[in-house]
Amino acid sequence: MEYVILSIRDNFHKGQIPTLDELDSKQELLTDPRPENLIYHSNAMDNVIQAARKVAGLSAPCLLLGESGCGKSLLAKFIHANSGRSETPFVVVNCAAIPEQLFESELFGHVKGAFSGATTARGGLFAKAEGGTLFLDEISELPLPMQAKLLHAVQEMEYRPVGSSTPVKANVRILAASNRNLERMASTGAFRQDLFFRLNVFDITIPPLRQRRNDIIPLLFHFLNHYGKKHHAAKQLSPEAQSLLCQHSWPGNIRELAHLVERLIVTTENEIITVDDLPTTLYENTPAISDGISHGSLDATLAAVERKLILEAKATHGSSRKVALALGISQSRATRLIRKYTSETES
Repeated sequence: MEYVILSIRDNFHKGQIPTLDELDSKQELLTDPRPENLIYHSNAMDNVIQAARKVAGLSAPCLLLGESGCGKSLLAKFIHANSGRSETPFVVVNCAAIPEQLFESELFGHVKGAFSGATTARGGLFAKAEGGTLFLDEISELPLPMQAKLLHAVQEMEYRPVGSSTPVKANVRILAASNRNLERMASTGAFRQDLFFRLNVFDITIPPLRQRRNDIIPLLFHFLNHYGKKHHAAKQLSPEAQSLLCQHSWPGNIRELAHLVERLIVTTENEIITVDDLPTTLYENTPAISDGISHGSLDATLAAVERKLILEAKATHGSSRKVALALGISQSRATRLIRKYTSETES
C-alpha cells in the first residue's frame, strides 16, 4: 500500500479524444468514496482522484511519470480497478527485466518450432492481458529495436507471435510508466519519438514526497499500523522522531518511508520509537539539520525543527485543528505550540 498525491493534465497527439471536463457527460464515474489502497489527506487529493477516474474510463494509452518509489505501479492498478476492465486481467511487464533476445517471445508469444526449444506454442503477455490492461513498467529502459516492435503493437492493436505469419488482434488498455524524462529522451533520440507520442495521449505525474511534506505524518501512521500488524508489534513514534522524519528529504519516496518504518518496528525494542532509534543516515540527509537550522545540542536541534514544522503548518493550514490533524498531535498541543512560536516570531 502506498500514498500518492497526483497532478494530472491531458496531452493529446493528433487525437479526437475529449477533454477531462467533456468526459463528465460521456461516462459514469465509480462512486467508491475512498480508493482502497490510496491514503490521502487533502481536498486536492479528492479532486485528483476524480480526474484519475475520468482517465480510467478511456481506452487510450496513459503515461505515468514520477521518481522511483512514488507509487506509479499503485496508480496503474487504481486506473485499472476503476475502469470497465476491472474484472479482467492486469498484466505487468517490467521492460528493464526482459532480455532483448527474449522480448518478442515474452510479449507476443511464439508458435511451435519458432526457435530451438519451442516445443509447444506459447501465448505472450499481450495474450494474457486480452480484454484487460497491460502495464509497461520502466518503459524508458526498453532498447530501441524493441521499441519499434512495441510501437506497431500499440498503434495497430495487433501483433505477430514469433514464427507466425498471421497477425493477432489485441484488445488491451496500455499503461506505461517511467522514472525518467521521456520527452527529453525522445528529443535526443534515446527514445523513439513516435512511440512517446503514442503512449503520451494522457500523462499523470506523481510528485516526489519531499514536495508534499504534509503527507508524511498520515503515511507514518499508516505504515506503523500496517507493519505493526504484520510483525505483531505495536509501536508509536515520539513527537521528536516525527519532527525529524518530516524534515527528511526522502530520496526514495514512499518506498523508502515504508521500508524505514518496517525496519524500526522490527529493530526497536521499546514501544515508543525515539530519535535514538532512527538511523544516522537520516540526519545526514535531513535538510532541517544539515542546512543550518541548528548545529548545537540535540535538544536545540529538535526545538528548531519543531518550530519550523509548526510555523509552516500554521501558514499552510491556518487553524489549530487543521495543524493538529496535519502533524498528528492533539489540538491543545498544537494551540500551545502555535502561541509559543508565533510570539517568538513577533517579539
